[in-house]
Amino acid sequence: MSSSTFAKKTKIAAILAAAICFAPAQLHADMATLASWNDGPAKTAITEFVEKVTKEVGPDYVAPDERIAVFDNDGTLWAEQPMYVQLAFALDRVKALSNQHPEWKDKQPFKAVLENDIQALANSGEKGLMELLMATHAGMSTEDFEKIATDWIETARHPKTGKPYTEMVYQPMLELLTYLRDNGFKTFIVSGGGIEFMRPWTEGIYGIPPEQVVGSSIKTKYEVKDGKPTLMRLPEIDLVDDKAGKPVGINSHIGHRPIAAFGNSDGDFQMLEWTTTGNGARFGLLVHHDDAEREWAYDRKSHFGKLDKGLDEGPKRGWIINSMKSDWKCIFPYACEQAAADK
Repeated sequence: MSSSTFAKKTKIAAILAAAICFAPAQLHADMATLASWNDGPAKTAITEFVEKVTKEVGPDYVAPDERIAVFDNDGTLWAEQPMYVQLAFALDRVKALSNQHPEWKDKQPFKAVLENDIQALANSGEKGLMELLMATHAGMSTEDFEKIATDWIETARHPKTGKPYTEMVYQPMLELLTYLRDNGFKTFIVSGGGIEFMRPWTEGIYGIPPEQVVGSSIKTKYEVKDGKPTLMRLPEIDLVDDKAGKPVGINSHIGHRPIAAFGNSDGDFQMLEWTTTGNGARFGLLVHHDDAEREWAYDRKSHFGKLDKGLDEGPKRGWIINSMKSDWKCIFPYACEQAAADK
């Protein structure tokens, strides 16, 4: 890692640490007790499961090295509307690189990005999205990409709230991560997002270090350039860590079958299915975005975070459908802090 990238990551962590230190004392003190969760079936199911698997004399006891919990990122740990954060990053990269590519002004899907033509961009489909990703995420070293991603996440703002994307995380899920770790779990991100896009900031935001992040990836190639060993990012897909790719990614990167899985969309279905059909005590939860007032309400017909099959099949499989509207007292840390200050 370059010294400048290390400095950037350290700065992010320091800012977040300061924010926590100056948050209302009660909010911080209650992090491990699921303070932002309303009493109800979801909270009860979580605490009962944790009690079962951590009770050494109980029949459902799970040793700490097998207490693996996996979390989707987009829509599960932070907001994914009005578009995935990494897509926003890719669009910004197209605009930043457009002077080097004059041909883009007449070539789709780049033309759509430069003209802010959302409909034309949507019409380009998955093929168009992959073109954007290859053009903006490949052809550079892993160190260069890490610096670009780190610089962007420090300055980018959510288009609706104007908040940094790193503040568009879910306070109840931050508390859940802490609660699980306090009870001997190791927490992993398993996301369709790019693994090297997430790794620079997940530890500062979620307390999840880079080696516990699983995501989609492109191929890399070892080269020696000007006498310096380098890993170059190639314009070829290695793993799409979504849907059926998630169990594959878990097996490849983690090497243990999780006992708990948390998602929000049909892209997480196979991850929850594989997790909850294992032997012994198992837990699955889907975050349902049903709160239009405090966040967004979307599910079966959404372009981002579609939840259709999971809504129908989840309850039959014993998965918890977590209502953001009913189960969470507050959603974003800044809103939770304001609510605590107003009391």
